[in-house]
Amino acid sequence: MTDARAALADLWTGRGKRARVSRAILSPLTRVYGAVVRGRGLLYDRGLLKAHDVSVPVVSVGNLTVGGTGKTPVAAWLARQLVERGANPAVVLRGYGGDETLVHQRLNESISVIACPDRVRGMRDAIAEAADIIILDDAFQHRRAARDADIVLIDADTWTEGRRLLPAGPWREPLTAARRASLIIVTRKAASHDAVDAVKRALSAAAPRVVVTTVSLAPGELRSTATGQTMPLHALEGADVTAIAAIANPVAFFRQLTQLGAVVRPHAFPDHYAFTLRDARRLAASALASDFAVCTLKDAVKLESFWPPEAGSLWYVSQRLKVEDGKQHIDRLLNDLLALGQ
Repeated sequence: MTDARAALADLWTGRGKRARVSRAILSPLTRVYGAVVRGRGLLYDRGLLKAHDVSVPVVSVGNLTVGGTGKTPVAAWLARQLVERGANPAVVLRGYGGDETLVHQRLNESISVIACPDRVRGMRDAIAEAADIIILDDAFQHRRAARDADIVLIDADTWTEGRRLLPAGPWREPLTAARRASLIIVTRKAASHDAVDAVKRALSAAAPRVVVTTVSLAPGELRSTATGQTMPLHALEGADVTAIAAIANPVAFFRQLTQLGAVVRPHAFPDHYAFTLRDARRLAASALASDFAVCTLKDAVKLESFWPPEAGSLWYVSQRLKVEDGKQHIDRLLNDLLALGQ
């Protein structure tokens, strides 16, 4: 289950001869892909392709790469910030894999979550449910849906100086596409502050007029899928942990647990992996030799219905967001959006 992910990671970041040759073979396709991306963007910039407006303010949360940069926890946090300001937001997303929809519903039970491949139709459905502001989760490249603000996330944990476009690399668009953003948020889980600074230096060259802020995503308290019981994170210190992650960057999650003092036995799966009863039984059997079985919230919403009761609790952590710098810029963007709806 991890072979394909490892092969892809090696293709995109490997320094060996095989990886370098593979990237060279794919480079013509990368040039074609880049030309298509630039052409499509130009058509939208000139109004030759239409962006569809709706009657309420819209903010997009997206990224420039394939895989996770923290879009779901950031979008959920923004939704809570808007609720605190008296708004009635809705989250609209494609709903790929089903897990992100469930995560949003778990994080914000009172906020409407609309899963629809057609984001324009999803926005209209959200308005029909009385939403007065819309958050588009993972829609920076979905320019058919007009928005009033674009927030772009850059992940410091997976940052590399070599930024190759698909298929020879994980980049959907070049870094200069961040110039379209209203605000850039650099996210980090286990990355150092030096890594964040490296990202900021690259952004200052690629998109010098866009404000850059930083947030950290750290594990919150442990919660049992069976009972809802909570437990502080320090319970993992010195503990043997069977760690399960079917996310875009499982290594960052495993590193977080290691930094908490756990002895981690990692089980990585492809992003959006559809767990089966057989998977759950195999993982539960492996966890018998550990003190805890711990996964992400994104995994818990799919695994919990399969987890054998006799195996004990399956624990999960969700990512707790902390703004490290630039909170005033985020506040200003949200307040400006709300003013548009008045």
